[in-house]
Amino acid sequence: MADKRPHGRRTRGRKWRRDSASKAGPLGGDRKGQRLHEILEALVAASEPGQRLPSERELAARYEVARMTVRGALDRLVLQGLVHRVHGHGTFVSEPRVAQPAELTSFTEDMAVRGLTAGTTVLTQEVLTGPEPVALRLELAPDDPVVHLERVRCGDDEPVALEHSHLPARRFPGLEEVDLASRSLYETLAADYDCEPATSQQRIAAVSLTEAEAELLQTPTTTPALRIERVTRDRDARVIEFVRSVYRGDRFELHTEQQRLVDTARGVVDRDRVG
Repeated sequence: MADKRPHGRRTRGRKWRRDSASKAGPLGGDRKGQRLHEILEALVAASEPGQRLPSERELAARYEVARMTVRGALDRLVLQGLVHRVHGHGTFVSEPRVAQPAELTSFTEDMAVRGLTAGTTVLTQEVLTGPEPVALRLELAPDDPVVHLERVRCGDDEPVALEHSHLPARRFPGLEEVDLASRSLYETLAADYDCEPATSQQRIAAVSLTEAEAELLQTPTTTPALRIERVTRDRDARVIEFVRSVYRGDRFELHTEQQRLVDTARGVVDRDRVG
């Protein structure tokens, strides 16, 4: 297993300043937990990624509240993805999350928009007979060959996601030989195969990381994670890709835009148009 302690480049930073907005003192009133959460949230926002927070004992003493109150406030920050716990080492400020837009974009494009350098480590790149569930999603016969790609996707050298991509091998001959560690898959499909992804459907679920996944993503198994399954089609509505990805929940969030469509004449929702 990989060392679960924060990397050296992220542990550097300012010591927790006692003369900042976190001035010591008791929290009066009935909403101590909420007030403590707001104070810690503001402190995290002003801190550097990788900075270690004071211990529960220190925070309880500083604000004269019960340790249970401190633990509850920290739990909320963990759920928000603002901090993460490392067993035996403490609670640390998390890196900002990478947001995936609602538009269909490649991982490389997502990183570029956010000023991050995309990186890829290819673990598997082969042609195989697709397992039946994969063949069904690709709308292929069970014995049709499939290109299987397993890749660790990074932003500024930090692992963000583990991807298993499957594509029809007959449609993309030779794809298993392309250097996809240095080329975008979508750019390769467009340039070499005259194929442009047009639409996709995704299913998203919260999952726990396996030990193998956590090791590849260089994070503890307790890190929240999202599993995303996507079927991508070209402009002729033919399936070109089935992807199953596991994203680190502390480094990734999904942005969507929804619209409630209303018949203005009748003032009711057009249920045929609302998903």
